[in-house]
Amino acid sequence: MITPVLLCGGSGTRLWPLSRKSFPKQFSNVIGEESLFQASIDRFAGEGFTNPLIVTSDDFRFIVTEQLEAKGITPLQILIEPTGRNTAPAAVAAALLAKQGDVDAMVLLVPCDHVVIDPQNFRTAVEMGESAASEGQIVTFGIKPERAETGYGWLETSVQTHPGVHALARFVEKPDEVTAQKLFNDESHLWNSGVFLTRADVLIQAFADHAPEVLETVSAAIGTVSTDLGFTRIDPETWAKVPENSIDYAVMEKATNVSVVTYDGQWSDLGSWQSVWRESDKDGAGNALSKNSTVLNCEDSLLRSESDEIELVGIGLKNVVAVAMRDAVMVADISDSQNVKQAVQVLRDRDAKQAVKFPVDHRPWGWFETLVLADRFQVKRIHVHPGGILSLQSHVHRAEHWIVVAGIARVTVNDEVKLISENQSVYIPLGAVHRLENPGEGPMVLIEVQTGAYLEENDIVRYEDVYARS
Repeated sequence: MITPVLLCGGSGTRLWPLSRKSFPKQFSNVIGEESLFQASIDRFAGEGFTNPLIVTSDDFRFIVTEQLEAKGITPLQILIEPTGRNTAPAAVAAALLAKQGDVDAMVLLVPCDHVVIDPQNFRTAVEMGESAASEGQIVTFGIKPERAETGYGWLETSVQTHPGVHALARFVEKPDEVTAQKLFNDESHLWNSGVFLTRADVLIQAFADHAPEVLETVSAAIGTVSTDLGFTRIDPETWAKVPENSIDYAVMEKATNVSVVTYDGQWSDLGSWQSVWRESDKDGAGNALSKNSTVLNCEDSLLRSESDEIELVGIGLKNVVAVAMRDAVMVADISDSQNVKQAVQVLRDRDAKQAVKFPVDHRPWGWFETLVLADRFQVKRIHVHPGGILSLQSHVHRAEHWIVVAGIARVTVNDEVKLISENQSVYIPLGAVHRLENPGEGPMVLIEVQTGAYLEENDIVRYEDVYARS
């Protein structure tokens, strides 16, 4: 049995504004009807695979849980990294946990922000690598290149060691255009997918040989784990001592037992809007369009509206990407779209909230979005999942009016508890201790009108919280 280890980090800069620090691309429906994370679950589910082991951050833990529940999947564990330390610490932490559950565990390390059009074909490639992995090899997967790509790292393969498996000669850094063309013309070179299959004990030994400081500090951190609401948490002070490094630099470029299986199918890490355009369905003029986008005399462009309320129209465009959200719009030459992250940094320097904050704010009980924000008042739409319970809280600077528009709400205001049904409302005075719950079997939606001198989210005094938030 192979344990899929899904790595769910990310800074959310390369596909801005759809992807942001608070909601990176793996949780969005970039390609298809499911998120990239959910597609990764599907890709490595069923016969031959255990349920996944998830490595993510505190900020994403409830998004992960919600998307797992939508798939009906119970993970082996959800490991919470207190802070991101790149892929090397996450990989060895997952290997240590997998080995605790099964000394012979085989792990498949998978970044969950890739798109694979033919998942069964990729599973076949994984099966092809099992024999070499069981014999102590670290097997990575090279993508047969479609072009002279400068945005990917490459692999150079050597002699065949098993059926369909070749020894790795070397890793190649992201090349310039001239070098990329040479690599593309040489059949021994493949794109580096960043996916690895190996026995857990082999990976742990590789860290012992080539990155002992990472193994030592991660092992100490794993010794401090505790369980909280079903999540496996690491002590932040211990984790802070772990060096930041990628698995390629820490281990793979130094190890001599690395092999390669070629995947000859459509794959992308969706590292830019240009790559999204490549993987999207297009019209006869090469335009990739969302349902709320219209083009006239446009060619080879990507127009994407992420809001039902925004119609995006392009006229006379060529090689342009335009992405419209309710709070931000990005327009670029499609060949320059890898520089979106530079624009995000400019926005951060200006303290623009759109740089990092997604317009929909996901919480363990559901989500909310701001509809109107003005001087001394704010209007929000709040969606509470069945059984969702907000914290028992009060506010120092604002009062609130709640109008239920769907479902039933159980509302606590000081010592009074009552049910509020559709089209009914309730007033929460400034300073009142209150709580909102959804006791029904379907979603509950309400409109919240806040009034007061200060309307930020940190104006909350929590008294009780079923999700263990402070």
